[in-house]
Amino acid sequence: MRTSVGRTVQSSASQSTARPGGKRSRRGLAAGAFALAVLVGAPGTAIAVPPPPPNPSDAELESGRAEASEKAGEVGRLTSRLADADAKLTTLRNRVERKLEEANKARVDLQRARAAADTAESRAESARTEVRTASGAIRNARQVLDRFVAASHRQGTTIGSLSAYLGADSPKDLLAREQLLGAVGDSELDALGSMKRAQVRKSNKEAAARQALEKAREKRAEAAQAKTAAQQAQQAAVAARSRQASRAEELRTEKNTVEQQLREARAHVGGLEGQREQYREWLAEKEAEEEAQAQQAAAAASGGGGSAPAPPAQQAPSSAPAGASVEAAVQRAMSQLGVQYAWGGGNAHGPTYGIRDGGVADAHGDYAKIGFDCSGLMIYAFAGVQALPHYSGYQYDAGRKVPLSQMRRGDMLFWGNGGIHHVAMYLGNGQMIEAPYSGGHVRVVPVRYGDILPYATRLIG
Repeated sequence: MRTSVGRTVQSSASQSTARPGGKRSRRGLAAGAFALAVLVGAPGTAIAVPPPPPNPSDAELESGRAEASEKAGEVGRLTSRLADADAKLTTLRNRVERKLEEANKARVDLQRARAAADTAESRAESARTEVRTASGAIRNARQVLDRFVAASHRQGTTIGSLSAYLGADSPKDLLAREQLLGAVGDSELDALGSMKRAQVRKSNKEAAARQALEKAREKRAEAAQAKTAAQQAQQAAVAARSRQASRAEELRTEKNTVEQQLREARAHVGGLEGQREQYREWLAEKEAEEEAQAQQAAAAASGGGGSAPAPPAQQAPSSAPAGASVEAAVQRAMSQLGVQYAWGGGNAHGPTYGIRDGGVADAHGDYAKIGFDCSGLMIYAFAGVQALPHYSGYQYDAGRKVPLSQMRRGDMLFWGNGGIHHVAMYLGNGQMIEAPYSGGHVRVVPVRYGDILPYATRLIG
């Protein structure tokens, strides 16, 4: 047992000479050698410090840090490219919306042009019918007049064919009837003239209706062409947006991959640094043990009795985590995993019905769903800590601001440099919980760094 202990001390000392803390290690080596001599003559002495933990080399630490730094730079570059792609996608999305509205306008214009053409065609047909009716009446009147004139010529008198049924008892009576016939003839002529004038008016009306019909047909054709052009422009815009969305999704996938690599690299570095720190703590404990053993050996060599030496100093226990309230808030949020999104939904007691927004949320029926939106989930999570308003912009100012580099479990993260539009809770290890959007559910996802604000809000600790 003593031999084993001696080897342990020597091994730890030799390791430490090649690493930080060499001065203390050399001191520990001397003390360890002395303690070994004492231990040989003092059987039964217990060994309090366990064997040394792994101690990564400086080269390993530097390599891990360099890899993490490289991945962080790549994430930054991809974030910039993704931001550009998303900005272009937003522009194209707006263009598609404009093209959709232009297509709607063209469709309405075409409907109106068709209706106007149908009305013009109906009026033109009515005018043609009226002209045909007037022409027939004129032909009938002319035939009656022609028969009257022909009969008058055959009788050799202005009385005409009426002499056959108009009996005259005296010259005076005959004269009166002749005047009657003249009046009848004048009436026929007047009627004929009126019908001709009516025919002219009807013909003019027909011409105007025909001209209006031609213009209406031209407008209908132009509206049809405009509708076709608008639809083609809309389809082109949609195709462009689709291509850009695919490109943005590719960048997002690549960025997520590199972010995962960054998390792994940071975890690796953190593990190495944790090992180094554990080794330093072990080394300090080992030196303290060796010093105590040396004091005990010196006291035994001098023959002094007295009370038993004080046990080796123990490392002070680490303080408890920063408040159980953080875990309580995290667990409240995590208890709602899978609950559906409802815009305007959620309060301190749990999910509630959403409200109408007149747009996307209504299209998903959020007003008829029971769930959370992003700020509603935070209200529920922190209900035991602080009453939060149902607006992410106000929640951003509800606590202490900390840089993202110092964010920790339970902090709130915000997005929207041009105006806050989303909030989520950081869970640690690059993960967060959020109520994402209409049609989604409360979920845990990797932190998105595009459009994220540079500060987190801390309500606890």
